[in-house]
Amino acid sequence: MSGLKVFAPASVANVACGYDVLGFALEQPGDEIIIRKKDTKGFVISTITGGKLPYDPMKNTAGYTAIKLLEYLEYEGGIEMEIHKKMPFGSGLGSSAASAAAGAMAVNEILGRPLSKSELLPFAVLGEQIADGAYHADNVAPSLLGGMILIRDTPSLDFYKIYIPRGLHIVVIHPHIEILTKDSRGILKDKVEMSKHIAQSSNLAGLILGMQTSNFDLIRNSLTDVIIEPQRAHLIPQFYKVKNAALSEGVLGCSISGAGPSIFAICDNSLIAENAANAMQRVFSDSKIESTIFHSKINKEGAILC
Repeated sequence: MSGLKVFAPASVANVACGYDVLGFALEQPGDEIIIRKKDTKGFVISTITGGKLPYDPMKNTAGYTAIKLLEYLEYEGGIEMEIHKKMPFGSGLGSSAASAAAGAMAVNEILGRPLSKSELLPFAVLGEQIADGAYHADNVAPSLLGGMILIRDTPSLDFYKIYIPRGLHIVVIHPHIEILTKDSRGILKDKVEMSKHIAQSSNLAGLILGMQTSNFDLIRNSLTDVIIEPQRAHLIPQFYKVKNAALSEGVLGCSISGAGPSIFAICDNSLIAENAANAMQRVFSDSKIESTIFHSKINKEGAILC
């Protein structure tokens, strides 16, 4: 069989003040998975391109997602999967989440869509957990479902889509260094000062309210992370210089994408986005650090059948 192809996009998690509970999908980059039925029983990963990943499905985010979904659906036939990585590892752009989301959707499509997209989320989260050992959906949910998503409760995966105001543009700059999520999570303190907790809660509420009401001033005043960013900033060379370069161009806010090292900026028009991207890249270039820029709107579709 020729098979089916599924694309799942990269994502920005945390979105400054929403650690582990808020994320949004990008238009590019992303991962592609090709899936087909085979004559012999069992599940195999036959091809992996774009990076070194385990062929053992129990150690592979897309493979583990597929296995768990196939078990749930009680499918006993044969499935072959190809994984084509189209985005960098350890980038803070949800690489493992994109593979898991694409894996879940690919299995569902090849079996005739027995589940809705939202019903695939628990399986994709289990798959993404293989990568860093943490059970969280702020990358997987937007990669699978699209848009900006609030995870109100992680254990139950109670999630809500946030309204996206017209005109928003996203800039993401990926410096060509690698930070593993498990390492970036490992440096975080497990206690938070009361004053910072209050400020972070206020910022998260303000950001969501600003999005829902298209209040760009409120978004600008709320896109601040007082807890996680200060602990992780030292992992990214020239982080504050890059952030200040973006802010000087008028972006609504700028912070670390996921676990880093990518840095995102939210802008209220495309001209500001373009100017901010150039300013951010100049900082890395002056420090002899290569980087890649991604321009995007917030992707409202998530994983799609190609």
